[in-house]
Amino acid sequence: MGVALSITAFPVLARILAELKLLTTDVGRMAMSAAAVNDVAAWILLALAIALSGTGRSPVVSLWVFLCGFGFIMLCIFVGPPIFKWIARRCPEGEPVDEIYMCYIGFGFGSWICNRYYRNSCAFWRLCDGCSRPKRGPVCWCPCRKSGGSCFWPFSSFVLCVKWIEDKCSHHPRAQSWGLLVLVIFTACFGKIVGTVLVSLCCKIPFKEALTLGFLMNTKGLVELIVLNIGKDRGVLNDQTFAIMVLMALFTTFITTPIVMTIYKPAKMANLEYKHRTIQRKEADTQLRMFTCFQSTRNIPSLINLMEASRGTGEKKTVYHLEQGRDSETNQIVVAFEAFQHLSQVSIRPTTAISPMLSMHEDICTSAERKRAAIIILPFHKHQRLDGHLETTRADLRHVNRRVLVHAPCSVGILVDRGLGGTSHVSASNVDYTITAFFFGGYDDHEALSYGALMAEHTGIRLNAVRFIVDPTVVGDSIRLNINGNDLAESGSDDEFLTEFKEKVYEDGSIKYEEIVVRNVGETVDVIRRHNRCNLFIVGRMPEGQLVAGLNKKTECPELGPVGNLLISPEFSTTASVLVVQQYRSKLTGDSLASLKEDKTTEGEYDSE
Repeated sequence: MGVALSITAFPVLARILAELKLLTTDVGRMAMSAAAVNDVAAWILLALAIALSGTGRSPVVSLWVFLCGFGFIMLCIFVGPPIFKWIARRCPEGEPVDEIYMCYIGFGFGSWICNRYYRNSCAFWRLCDGCSRPKRGPVCWCPCRKSGGSCFWPFSSFVLCVKWIEDKCSHHPRAQSWGLLVLVIFTACFGKIVGTVLVSLCCKIPFKEALTLGFLMNTKGLVELIVLNIGKDRGVLNDQTFAIMVLMALFTTFITTPIVMTIYKPAKMANLEYKHRTIQRKEADTQLRMFTCFQSTRNIPSLINLMEASRGTGEKKTVYHLEQGRDSETNQIVVAFEAFQHLSQVSIRPTTAISPMLSMHEDICTSAERKRAAIIILPFHKHQRLDGHLETTRADLRHVNRRVLVHAPCSVGILVDRGLGGTSHVSASNVDYTITAFFFGGYDDHEALSYGALMAEHTGIRLNAVRFIVDPTVVGDSIRLNINGNDLAESGSDDEFLTEFKEKVYEDGSIKYEEIVVRNVGETVDVIRRHNRCNLFIVGRMPEGQLVAGLNKKTECPELGPVGNLLISPEFSTTASVLVVQQYRSKLTGDSLASLKEDKTTEGEYDSE
């Protein structure tokens, strides 16, 4: 009972912290670290409890069982890893593991020892086996893929516990059972919560965070159910005690989330910490956090080169990477990003996510918010063929990008990759890029020009900023809608932004700024065509102004906006990649939202496209 009351379920706690978006907070990191140590201690105590439990046996038997378990652990530490490495060398990457090796891995001497001396504690063998197996390669996952329904044994164990509660509690007086249940719950909560709070206060942790840690550490899970089942099988726990302990575990776990949300306010505190949601900001020296996404290895070099260009003056930047979908070359991808981290002054934190297409945008937005990213970089759903034309890779990725644009907690950029920097990473000393940014007006153009100015801080990058001005003889002053409010405002916001930008141009010789007066859309397109000699175009998704109003709004890819669609059209000849940027707003309105409405497209249309 002491083991069962003192356990903290590490997997359950990790899930709770992820749902509450507390994994990256100080409380979350502290709780996870403490739970990891607690979980290891629980497994050790479980092994001891198994070895020492039971009635009618000689003490020598318990000692023998304990020594066998200790010997098995030593074999897993010193003998298992070399054998697994030998098997991994004989199994080609990407090919299924041979059945002979599967027999060795799954039904070796370890299972015999555990089934012989530990009986129901096959979970203990699985823990030791998992610790000795390689972290990567075909040997890592093959037992999980081959074992099929055996992964559901924890659920069947839980069902048996519930059945015991239903069948056995009726044999005891209800008042006594309920009184014992309340006493056990009070003892479990009091010992765990009060003990955690007192130790936290001694470590000078604020009381609210200490109380939150207490409730988080009170989470129970699978390990406790294993302990209780073993105690029941060995005759240590009777039916009434077993049922009460299971109810206590359920109760203490269920109350964790609502109580933590009440006393700690995780969403509110996360929003207070999440300040920089855009590239455009007043504090120019603050850390830049990017969240880049990819679905395959095709655009990895361009993403790495974009990260290199985004690090500006070389101050410490943090770059996050998320894998969309499932890729067999994940290990090589992680190695590529880690190599870039060592070569450049950035911090890479790789993350792999396997999500269905319908909910992938939720995982992207949630991860970006949890990591407090300033911008999300998404891959375009088309790639460039050898003849220079764009071909659809995954049509459903287009809908993922649209949903991210609507629900993103920060700015979003969609990268149309035409091989930025070539097929490999370009080192910082060899970077030689020319970036062109077109400015019409509006918040998205502010973000695009701010991003271009950040890139121009790199010693090997030049920025050409082109502002389009309507000929005053054609039309009067322009009026546009202020997205952040409900009032109409003059174009003075653009002028204020450009005034600050021009001051930066005078200080930075790598930025060239020019203003071009045009009379109509045709002249605008001609100017854009004359500036096609560059490595990267960076434009706003929904620019504002009378010139843009003349462009065709019903485009093939509304997530790119009118200017972005013009730059990727077959009629526009260029080899430059295109980055279309949308600045963060608390809520999209007007054309920005209307253009992203989902079309009623069937799965068959996806495939045919």
